Amino acid sequence: MSISKSSGPTRKVLAVLEDLFFTVKINEAAKRAGLPVQFVKSERDALDAAAEQPSVVVIDLNCTCLDPLQLIRLLKAKPELNKISLVGYVSHVQGERKQQAQEAGCDMVLARSAFSQNLPRILQRHSEARSGAI
Repeated sequence: MSISKSSGPTRKVLAVLEDLFFTVKINEAAKRAGLPVQFVKSERDALDAAAEQPSVVVIDLNCTCLDPLQLIRLLKAKPELNKISLVGYVSHVQGERKQQAQEAGCDMVLARSAFSQNLPRILQRHSEARSGAI
């Protein structure tokens, strides 16, 4: 089965982070899932890239280059963007931060270790979901 480009949603990963370790992990997992990945470090760049309707937005909830909770709220507040799946990750000891992200609208919040372990499956699922989308 060949995958053709359409005028619909863009099959890609948008990643909002500054950590080089996770940049490499996400890039490798996205390649294996057949998804291009775009990395951004500012709220404006994230919102501009989200307008292209990526398959998933991955957010480091400890990112210091922007306010991750504010970005989640902004993405969920815009009708044209609120259906995009948001996946956040955080240190396992930051239960309050995890709850804040969920309350802001993050669809899935994982501990960093669980995120690393499940990343290939998460991206594969988003690749498959979008390949069948209209």
